[in-house]
Amino acid sequence: MLSLDFIHNNKKKVQDAAKNKNREIDLESILKFDDERKDAIHKIQKLREERNSGGNQKPDEAAIAKGKTIKEELKKLEAKLLETETKLKQLLLQVPNVPLDQVPVGKDEKDNKQERTWGKVPKFSFTPKTHIELGESLDLLDTVRGSKVSGYRGYFLKNELAQLHIAVLMFAYQKLIKASFTPLIAPALVKSFALEGTAQFPWGKGEVYQTNDKDTFLSGTSEVPVTAFHSGEILNEKDLPKKYVALSPCYRKEAGSYGKDTKGLYRVHEFWKIEQVVISKNDPEEGMKIHNELLKNAEEILQELELPYEVMLMCTGDMGEPQQIKEDINTWMPSRNSYSETMSNSLMGDFQARRLDLKYRTKDNKTQFCYTLNNTCIASPRILIALLENHQQEDGSVKIPKALHAFTGFTEIKKK
Repeated sequence: MLSLDFIHNNKKKVQDAAKNKNREIDLESILKFDDERKDAIHKIQKLREERNSGGNQKPDEAAIAKGKTIKEELKKLEAKLLETETKLKQLLLQVPNVPLDQVPVGKDEKDNKQERTWGKVPKFSFTPKTHIELGESLDLLDTVRGSKVSGYRGYFLKNELAQLHIAVLMFAYQKLIKASFTPLIAPALVKSFALEGTAQFPWGKGEVYQTNDKDTFLSGTSEVPVTAFHSGEILNEKDLPKKYVALSPCYRKEAGSYGKDTKGLYRVHEFWKIEQVVISKNDPEEGMKIHNELLKNAEEILQELELPYEVMLMCTGDMGEPQQIKEDINTWMPSRNSYSETMSNSLMGDFQARRLDLKYRTKDNKTQFCYTLNNTCIASPRILIALLENHQQEDGSVKIPKALHAFTGFTEIKKK
């Protein structure tokens, strides 16, 4: 959430940011309700002072009558203030974050900017198989029974692929623990305030599964519970940044992708993720430093997995509402003949912290809203597509990258 002072002082910038992120906002109503809010607060304060000033006098009929009048006026003004603040908050929740100056203005993914690539795209001397074909030939994957049991986009991972799935998650998890990230197992069940606070709501509500409890949902990323972990708290500056690495199951409806990637493991309803989440002090320079650190961690993981990738700077129309800056890492997938998204790296500034009331106390005893950052360090089974397809051999087997040997217990997957 943007501060009202920032909105008042940067009206054009806020309006342009919403337009460039393909979102409509009602800036006039926001400013009008804020003026009404300030006016109501001023009147309530004056009435309370007037009421309190007469509290030390011996009441007579006139004072009692006046007190009743003030009480009624306060009741009406407080009700009006609550109504105004509720309307104002709902409008503020619709306002996206303002991108940093280096973010390219664009409509969609076609306007994203490639920053760099790493690794060589494999050139096979044979006709390579898709991950679905490899999964079937090596008895690793069953989407037919997966759909029967789980429904559309359901799947079973079998044999070595089930082990590889756990191995790649643990590899990333252990790497970040060694980098001094605090390990968490995050809940997938979250309340609406956490989704609203991380700005998954209102914009992404159509992608979220709701349980029978009207205020409990299945999260699509551990960014949600972990960012909300310290909500409503005031942290100490000396304890920042707080760096977390979280393992969690994730659930998404994929409602906006009907008809896309209907086969295989690329776009599924349930998956697992290792997420980097950082809460830092309110400092743009430090924020960018940590942002680059998280990106570096994710790149190192792909390098150790021996997977070619590209880093893309996302344009305004493709970056999402809460981000100030976002970079995606797209890993090469031979069957798609393209780099495809496997990681995202985002700096939010204090946008989420304001929504979650997440603050810290500075050295000079002042309070400020924190910065929040997150990075999808690894997501499986999507990453399994790249591992199977890039490391397949002419005889139909799949080599396992050396970095995973200690986690898999095997070095290749061969036909049974």
